[in-house]
This record gives sequence, structure tokens and C-alpha cells, in this order.
Amino acid sequence: MKHFSIYLLLVLTLPLSAKMLVSPIDVMKQSFGENSKVSKKNILLKNDQANNIQKDAKTKIKSKIFKVFQAVKNDKILGYGIIVNKKVRSKNAAIIYIISKDSILKSVEIIAFNEPMEYVPSKTWIAQFEEISTDKRLRVGNEIPTITGATLSARSIVDGSRIAFAFYEEILKGK
Repeated sequence: MKHFSIYLLLVLTLPLSAKMLVSPIDVMKQSFGENSKVSKKNILLKNDQANNIQKDAKTKIKSKIFKVFQAVKNDKILGYGIIVNKKVRSKNAAIIYIISKDSILKSVEIIAFNEPMEYVPSKTWIAQFEEISTDKRLRVGNEIPTITGATLSARSIVDGSRIAFAFYEEILKGK
């Protein structure tokens, strides 16, 4: 009976975890080179920082805790990976925004996705996020086109980019 209870608990909690698509460390190494040293830290925002980020991003942030990755080579910071968790339809996705030290978005990668996989945007659509300055505030339907059948995914990624850009500008830029 004890084994059955443990099994039942595992079966019921399994769907609550995110479907990991790729490791954030792998994404950072791919973006900044295999020889770069990648470290991870959690940053807890102060109330005024969180308010500034929400105001700048023009969207609410879910948590004041951000997971940030930093790539370093030869004691020089190469850039950052900022993870933003956003609700897509009814479940969350985790997206990492790779930003270079010179304030340019290098790439976007979906690292975890709980919705059906057909709602994951194509690599072609995601590629349009490359080489964008962090001072831009993107909007779906304006700078970024929507995706037929995955509009909520598109909106989540674009809203997340504004949060990542605002976080970068408020917390990381110039460090």
C-alpha cells in the first residue's frame, strides 16, 4: 500500500513539472562559446526595482525573483541569460533571453514548455529576435508578427522580452 501511495503521488505531480526542452547552461555555452564559464544566480528585486521593471516593460512580473546566468571568459563578462516564466494559455513556459554585454539580444530559447508542443513557435519565428537592442520595447502585431494558431505563445515571448530588457536595463547594464 505504501508503494502504491508513492506511485500515485508521483503520477499526480508529474504533469505539474515543466517539459524541459534544453538546458540554460547549454544555451549560454552555445551563445558565448564552449570555453566560457557560466554561472547562475537568483536575484531578488527590491520593491522599487520591481515597480520600475513593470512600468518600463508595460506588463506585470509574476515574481520578484529572477534566475540569471552570466557568461565570462578571461575575466570579462560576455553577456547574460535572463529566464522569464510566462503563462501561455493555462500553463507556464520558461524562456531564456540571451543578452550580450553590449546590450544586444543575441537569441531567445524556450527552455521549458507545459502547453501542447504544437504551440511552440518555429525556429524561423524565434530567429527574428536576434540582434535587437535592449532599449526596444517589442509588441506583437507591430514589430513582431503573430503566429497563426499560437498567438498566445507569441504574446508570451514578446511580453517576456520586454521584461528581460527592462530587467537588464535596471539591474545588469553597466556591471
